[in-house]
Amino acid sequence: MTTITDVLRAKRLLAPYLPETPMWSYPVLDAVAGAEVCVKHENAQPTGAFKVRGGIVLLSRMTDRERGVVTASTGNHAQSLAYGARIFGAACTVVMPENPNPGKVAAVEALGARVVIAGESMVEAFEHARGLAEEHGFRLVSPGDEPDLLAGVGTLYLEILTRRPDLDAIFVPVGSGTGAAGASVVARALAPRCKVIAVQSAQAPAAHDSWQLGELVHRPMKTRIDGLATGSAFAIPQEVMRAGLDDFLLLDDDVIDQARRLMLTHAHTLAEGAGAAALAGVLARREEYAGKKVAVVCTGGNASPRELGM
Repeated sequence: MTTITDVLRAKRLLAPYLPETPMWSYPVLDAVAGAEVCVKHENAQPTGAFKVRGGIVLLSRMTDRERGVVTASTGNHAQSLAYGARIFGAACTVVMPENPNPGKVAAVEALGARVVIAGESMVEAFEHARGLAEEHGFRLVSPGDEPDLLAGVGTLYLEILTRRPDLDAIFVPVGSGTGAAGASVVARALAPRCKVIAVQSAQAPAAHDSWQLGELVHRPMKTRIDGLATGSAFAIPQEVMRAGLDDFLLLDDDVIDQARRLMLTHAHTLAEGAGAAALAGVLARREEYAGKKVAVVCTGGNASPRELGM
């Protein structure tokens, strides 16, 4: 299981490549939430999302980079791996399911990665990635079951709790679960009284249901929020979350969209849907956390044209 030592090691690896991201409170947002809300701006990362931390750590620790890496993703994980591969001179191939967002394809290709379109779903796309890895000798990278990814994204919670060890809770959006797992590891080590609360779309509840049942399950994926659109859970994040997560909320997409609009109007922040899910969690627990100090992670700002109403 990933430990705080792994996260501290990841912080040292990231230091030459990524500065600490800002964290601000906004009085008008605090008034709506009824709490002091610290917004961690991972939307300020060079790829627009927190996952770049994991991509850099994984590639920095890969001793046989000449193999190249291959993964399946439609968004932030793809850019994170492509960004890390560009830094360390490794080849990167990303498999996306059919009919991908052209903007996301362009973003990944601009980082020097190759995009392959295959499969009707992420499951089929990952199986195609597995075939490419076997055929060409690539390193197959899972979107969730990679300790280096978890340790990398855990560094953002290290930044939060180093600065604000007095927090009562951190709310974390969940797709693959690496973020919530990283938060659990850091909070247990640095601020054990700080609760870690996960938030997922009710229209894609695989991680929530797996955590609740204590076993990996698949669930229908009907959410329109790209960063939360996972139909199956990942073993490594689930193991960590079962040991350290305090609560797990399921919220409707419409509720998360309302929080996204609040991020824009009350925190001057263009967030993607997943980036607003943590705030939606705070608002859903407004009475419980009234007058308390909480942090929310704006995990990304890569809003799709659909989210922007374009």
